[in-house]
Amino acid sequence: MPMQAHEIEALLRETFPDAEIQVGGSDGVHMSAMVVDESFRGKNRVQQQRAVYAALKGKMDGPDGDLHALALTTKAPE
Repeated sequence: MPMQAHEIEALLRETFPDAEIQVGGSDGVHMSAMVVDESFRGKNRVQQQRAVYAALKGKMDGPDGDLHALALTTKAPE
């Protein structure tokens, strides 16, 4: 079942409550997200993106995942 932008944002907010989060896309399967959070400071991009995928609680895992593709931008605040 496709995910709506507000559902993705809600999952991300559970892990990153103070982050700047923008979720885009219209088909619910191929989406984009930008997450800017202080917890990313000092972490490399792989570590940052793993944290985001963990926050999505398996929604991208396996052939039955609700979210097929997520173009992801992560960074610490400037």
